[in-house]
Amino acid sequence: MKIFKQQHWHLLFLVVLLLGLIYVIQIDEDILKGQLWGISTFYWFIIAIATPIIHQIYVLICWRLELHYHSLTKIFGKKAFPLYKAGFSILFGSRLITIILLAISNQQTADISPLFSYILSAALLIPAIYLFYSVKKYFGMDRAYGIDHFDPEKVKKTPFVDKGIFRFTSNAMYTFGFFLLWIPGVILQSEAALFAALFNHLYIWVHYYFTELVDIREIYG
Repeated sequence: MKIFKQQHWHLLFLVVLLLGLIYVIQIDEDILKGQLWGISTFYWFIIAIATPIIHQIYVLICWRLELHYHSLTKIFGKKAFPLYKAGFSILFGSRLITIILLAISNQQTADISPLFSYILSAALLIPAIYLFYSVKKYFGMDRAYGIDHFDPEKVKKTPFVDKGIFRFTSNAMYTFGFFLLWIPGVILQSEAALFAALFNHLYIWVHYYFTELVDIREIYG
């Protein structure tokens, strides 16, 4: 089925990333110290790792079903893309929220000085803010959500974006946008949150190479 094209690589790299996390936890059990609201850091960590997996599988299924079979449009009509966007927004926001909760649960476990943590957080925040400004002004939020899977003919007519932060890289969203996920772990000095952010940042590139890039070639030839 076209929906699973290149997804064996997706699965392989996901397993490698998860095994890497398991290895890190086994050699340093202190990574999972702490608790929040009576829930141990271990469970917050699982939630923070499961959320991006659910999000990216959601995007995969929605994109491929719509691109190859127009399934969402057939079921929901004109509401297909707005409904997909709503689900995407909830899951994307949950990635940050779950890392914040994990960082609170696991705070003060990383050896980072308070001053450096604030400086580093500012350094991560500035390009992330510039990215979202550039997306809104030059790229368009609907394109960022993946409207090319729902209306490929329309998107094919839009020009390549090389303004704002896109002057520096064509894939600024994955390069700079995910800096936001590092900030909770840096500010609250949480080892578990930093590893969760690392997983998120690496895993989004798995999505890019084995889902998005494959679809881009399908849409744009």
